[in-house]
Amino acid sequence: MLEVSYEWDRLAPPRSLREFETHWSRRGDPHSFSGVWRFHALLPFAPRGDCVTIGEGQTLLQRSDQVARYVGLDAGRLFLQYEGMNPSGSFKDNGMSAAFTHSRLTGAKKAACASTGNTSASLALYCAVTRLMRAVIFVGSGKIAYGKLSQALDYGALTVQVAGDFDDAMRRVKEVSQQLGIYLVNSVNPFRLEGQKTIMFRVLEALGWEVPDWIIVPGGNLGNSSAFGKAFRELLELELIPRAPRLAVINAAGADTLYNLFEHQGLRWNGGRPDPLLIRQYYEDMDRQQRRAETIASAIEINRPVNLTKCLRALDTCRGVVREVTDQEILDAKAQVGAGGLGCEPASAASVAGLKRLVAEGVIGPEERVVCILTGHQLKDPTATVAYHTTDQDLFDKVLGSRGVRRATFANRAVSVANDLNEIIRAIELYG
Repeated sequence: MLEVSYEWDRLAPPRSLREFETHWSRRGDPHSFSGVWRFHALLPFAPRGDCVTIGEGQTLLQRSDQVARYVGLDAGRLFLQYEGMNPSGSFKDNGMSAAFTHSRLTGAKKAACASTGNTSASLALYCAVTRLMRAVIFVGSGKIAYGKLSQALDYGALTVQVAGDFDDAMRRVKEVSQQLGIYLVNSVNPFRLEGQKTIMFRVLEALGWEVPDWIIVPGGNLGNSSAFGKAFRELLELELIPRAPRLAVINAAGADTLYNLFEHQGLRWNGGRPDPLLIRQYYEDMDRQQRRAETIASAIEINRPVNLTKCLRALDTCRGVVREVTDQEILDAKAQVGAGGLGCEPASAASVAGLKRLVAEGVIGPEERVVCILTGHQLKDPTATVAYHTTDQDLFDKVLGSRGVRRATFANRAVSVANDLNEIIRAIELYG
């Protein structure tokens, strides 16, 4: 796994994070408008004029007192970073913008990815808008939400459905890309992670450049957590922040490799020497037992995270912890986020569910300032949302019951009435 490393003494890094505020007055410049490239001085791997942008990174950090009450934080202490406002509806556009910038420098004609949905949607969108490359997408059979698949198909990508899950698709796309010389945009690509660093820069920007106490992020392929750790490591090196926040990575219980290795088996960064035998034995046991990732949070339904060791480094930098949450906890948290006005996909809500657990354990105090990352838009997986709130028990059982979800704790169910004015008025008065 490669990483982009900068010789800062040969570059011109900012002397203060407030220098980036000058871009606010130059919104007519596409690179100043971009929520990635206005921070170009902190990811200067390509000339600014060559950087690819389609307007990514116009995202929102929203204070949410309603969700704070749900998780047990004091009012004014919880902020939700909503990456669903990106052009393709997820955080992936931050990294895709950077990957496309690098691919443009290489002259690549095709780009490929394995995907549970969001990467494929982002890749297909950037290919369609820029016309720089043709998109080839590998998905596991039955392992992609229709909201995300519809994007890849609509944007004209070549979609290859592989018999198996994400881990199978990831193995094949790496082999095919190497054999055919196709540019690979999964988060094994270090330039993807450079773009994803900027999520943290925008969080700091929205907080007036003050560092929060905690960053909580869902853990799938572990690209975001790895990128966030790198962002804070470099900001510390450049003396642009006084400290790093603590980091919590939240696995779904049905895809909890990092949680098991980190919290139960003691796997650590260990100064750059994590125990390879421990990792290998875990994967061999997983194969022997034929354990497959299984969670309603399809975006993090991954058992072999490619950025495992980079994430260990991020956890080391940020004094991190790892937790797992059930699909029941994820969907209940998702309903609370939605009731507060931000619709997110199930995987996003893992961050809020994990925060609730950490507060209950006393790891996070109610007075601490916390940022939860909401990685994708609600309409990425509308089936899960409708099934949670439905009055149709068959639909609930089919979509959610099979995943161990037993109740819709915060369901907002539709009210059925006769086509009669008095009945409609009565229902509004009763339930409204």
